[in-house]
Amino acid sequence: MEAITASAIATLAFTKAFEKSIEKFTEATWNKIDALRKKIWLKFGKNQAAQNALTAADTGSGEDLDLVAQYLEQEMEWDKNFAQEVQTIAREIQQEINIAQMHGENVLIVNNVKGEQNNVTGYNAPVI
Repeated sequence: MEAITASAIATLAFTKAFEKSIEKFTEATWNKIDALRKKIWLKFGKNQAAQNALTAADTGSGEDLDLVAQYLEQEMEWDKNFAQEVQTIAREIQQEINIAQMHGENVLIVNNVKGEQNNVTGYNAPVI
């Protein structure tokens, strides 16, 4: 399974871009985003520079989001357990976002020259 980058994790946790998709997110997705944010905040509890970057990223600063990603990447290299934990949460969030984006889309399956159309209606899928 491919590792999720620190930049992608920081974006999932702190970007304001998701506010446009609020209606598509389930409460479970928001809970996972909140858990990811809390885990990152706790990890940088004693690092004032990182906390400053987190606070600024939380208000939408793209420059500080990049800085958070740098701090996160460094911490993930040093603490493999932390890296695995945040990657797992981020992977679950990404999967739920993908499912939410698929909601209502039509899927056409062609098998042996016979087409079958299926509508995507469920939001739940197993975490891979």
